[in-house]
Amino acid sequence: MKTTQVLALGAAVMVVAAGCGGGGTDRPAATKISFLTHWGPDQVKALEAAATAFEKQNPGTTVDVRAVPFGNLLTTLRTQGASPNGPTIAGIYDLWLPELVRDGLAAPMPADAAAELAASWPKNLVEGVTRQGAPRGYPNEVDLYALNYNKKLFQQAGIAQPPRTWAELEDAAAKLTGNGTQGFGVITSWPAGAVHPWLSLVTSNGGALIDGTTPKLDDPRTLAATQLYARLIAKGSTKPEMSNANANTTGPYLDNFVNGKTGMIIMANWWQSALKDAMGDRYQDVGVAPVPVGPDGTRSAPVSYSWLTVVNGKADQARQQAAWKFLTYLNGRSSGRNGSSAMGDILTSMGILPSRTGDLEAHKAELSDPFLSVYVRELPNAVPFPSVPGGEAMSQTVQKHLENVIFGKETPEAAMSAAQKEIPGVLQKAGT
Repeated sequence: MKTTQVLALGAAVMVVAAGCGGGGTDRPAATKISFLTHWGPDQVKALEAAATAFEKQNPGTTVDVRAVPFGNLLTTLRTQGASPNGPTIAGIYDLWLPELVRDGLAAPMPADAAAELAASWPKNLVEGVTRQGAPRGYPNEVDLYALNYNKKLFQQAGIAQPPRTWAELEDAAAKLTGNGTQGFGVITSWPAGAVHPWLSLVTSNGGALIDGTTPKLDDPRTLAATQLYARLIAKGSTKPEMSNANANTTGPYLDNFVNGKTGMIIMANWWQSALKDAMGDRYQDVGVAPVPVGPDGTRSAPVSYSWLTVVNGKADQARQQAAWKFLTYLNGRSSGRNGSSAMGDILTSMGILPSRTGDLEAHKAELSDPFLSVYVRELPNAVPFPSVPGGEAMSQTVQKHLENVIFGKETPEAAMSAAQKEIPGVLQKAGT
């Protein structure tokens, strides 16, 4: 997210649709749909411009864009989805898809849209949005994690290159710590922000969060990442009081990195625009490298997640048809610049990787800059965050116990053992 602009920086969209009465018998009834997003003002403005262009080509259809905080996105969809004026289109975090399909809030894609999806998106992403035999929406952004570090602080500490292994990470963190600076920062108070960087270390050590529906928190390769956190904290290389963050602004966590008080973090690509805005000329000090590999790992394997736009299956047929038509336009090459879709243009403006093949090609120059190019190269190595019913609650359970370790309330062993016992009940409650 913005799993950070937000997961700042993440991430995605939803819609409140209100029906309009028909006109005279000589013209079609007007159809009003709405698109609700957690994006910021600049991206909302760009989305509104795309909606206006679509409306000119499709008289009688209007698209309203409305923004809510990320934390209200899923709640709004669930509480308003079944109402007559409920959301027509929703931009959602892929972790939510299984439950939304189960509840009838993510309609199957029409055949023509599904054919375009199959032709213009990578196969693995098409599979990722397919549930119960049908694709459920258009993938848009892809986010994954990498090590971000302050090159100026590295130079001052005499560190020649970013760490490639956990041992090198611990060594570098110790050298970077002192005078109010922490060597390695972690996130608390934000589920995805807390869990995804930690899990990127787990997967880069050959471990996993879950296998099917069986949690793997007690696997030694998974436990080892939590023990790494505990060692960094015990040595003073990670300072818990500098960890607070949230999905909309990333809070003090961002401020500490921006102001040169944190030497290294593991963070997603979407927050590039926040770094640029906050750091100004000091943005040139930011370096990016693959997530360090653990002692039982064979390669860097960062966690990834994605967003997609879905149509509310509880909306009436006229609105569903209009919504799919708008989404096909928004994600098609005729809506953007130089072969990109309008969605691709909006995502790239935020430093987010678009998922449509043509968008990646159209924005090749922007995506080859030193920051984003590392994320692009790591895409083939990325491990998708597990998408299962109850996935959000599972993430919150892991967050709780990770934070207990960070703040000294549990040992790594006790924390992972407790999470291992709790997660089966969490998944069972969600219908897994």
